[in-house]
Amino acid sequence: MKDAPRRIHIRLIRLLIVPVAAVLAVLIAGAPGAQAATDVSVIAEKLRESPVYVDPEARDLLAESDAEALANKIEDADKPIFVAVLPGDQPTENLFRNLRTETGVTGLYGIRLGDAFDARADSSVLSPQGVRNLVTSVQGAGDVKAQLNDFVDSALRSTGGGAPGSWTDGSGEVPVGGLVTVGALLAAGGAGVYAVTRRNRRRHEEEQRAALEKLRVVVDEDITAFGEELDRLDFHPGESGADDAMRADYQHALDAYEQSKTYMAAARKPEDVRAVTQAVEDGRFALALLDARRDGSPLPERRPPCFFDPRHGPSVTEATWTPPGGAEREVPVCAADRARLADGADPAIREVDTDHGRRPYWEAGPAYGPWAGGYFGGGLLPGLLVGTMLGGMMAGPGYAADYGAGYGDFGGYGGGDVSGADFDAGDFGGGFGDFGGGGGFGGGGDFGGGF
Repeated sequence: MKDAPRRIHIRLIRLLIVPVAAVLAVLIAGAPGAQAATDVSVIAEKLRESPVYVDPEARDLLAESDAEALANKIEDADKPIFVAVLPGDQPTENLFRNLRTETGVTGLYGIRLGDAFDARADSSVLSPQGVRNLVTSVQGAGDVKAQLNDFVDSALRSTGGGAPGSWTDGSGEVPVGGLVTVGALLAAGGAGVYAVTRRNRRRHEEEQRAALEKLRVVVDEDITAFGEELDRLDFHPGESGADDAMRADYQHALDAYEQSKTYMAAARKPEDVRAVTQAVEDGRFALALLDARRDGSPLPERRPPCFFDPRHGPSVTEATWTPPGGAEREVPVCAADRARLADGADPAIREVDTDHGRRPYWEAGPAYGPWAGGYFGGGLLPGLLVGTMLGGMMAGPGYAADYGAGYGDFGGYGGGDVSGADFDAGDFGGGFGDFGGGGGFGGGGDFGGGF
């Protein structure tokens, strides 16, 4: 029995030696004479520990305090955004592809290399068009600090998925203060986790409320347009020629109109909006039936609304359309937009207010996923939105946690998922192209060019 205290003492020492040894390993690795930090494998290792890495040879570009503030912003937002600041003589061949392979984490990668900046992303996190837009929007920024903060601020509004677990699972640097400090940290761990969880939950709720308020403006426009359509028909149940089928259609439309207002008043988060637009879409079809019965026309088949603006009413056919930077696809269109496309004109696209001005709804942010889902349903939506900014956001499983599921299979890894080398190399370009010369690498040009 007298050896029991000694055995307990030995066990405690062994438990404490492990984290201390890890700390010493980190300190030794960062000491002068260690492996060159410009090796892609080293950059990747640092990015697995923290979202921002500044090469020792590039510290004149971004101060340590600014890098820490940028990293904190990304971590607090819980988004898979990686930023590397490298010297201008960094080898550039296949840099993005190799960095993504070494990191092994799905996300958005931005690199400031000397005086140039460019980015790449897994398409499940952000579409190629979305990446191009982000890069173009920050090309005119002032110093490195301003450019990277602008990039991250815009990316936080656009990127899907969540941060990798390695940023918070203890694989990063360990504070050094001796065995006593280690013990204190272990004791305080539970309180720290609770505080972080509360902070993240509160931040998430605030983001949801802000997204809903922006979305409310668009939904109110939809409901108002639906009400105006009801008035335009000017149907009276007792009018001459009215029959039971007409009255049933009219009542169905009225019920849908009232439901849409009730659902919107009760909405507390963006995914609640899906029920609103479902009701509006259902009511608009009832009005199309009523209109056809009154005119003696053939009854329309049940079709999704016009893709370009659901306020146009039910579609009449499919038309071929190619979004900027995206692939060709068939989309449901109303008669007016069918005519515009046939004449070589642009369709009448629904634009909404964003932080970057008026943009098509599929480039406006993740909250528009539930809005579009109510109109177009789960099975149809992925094919319509693939390759767009909204489609890229909705591709990851992290999106379902924030804005609800039920939109069909977009496939792919979500942001922050560990995929290793299993990713689409096309998302990360081919050769370097004009990187570092003649306009910078990428500069909002061809995503497949550059690096």
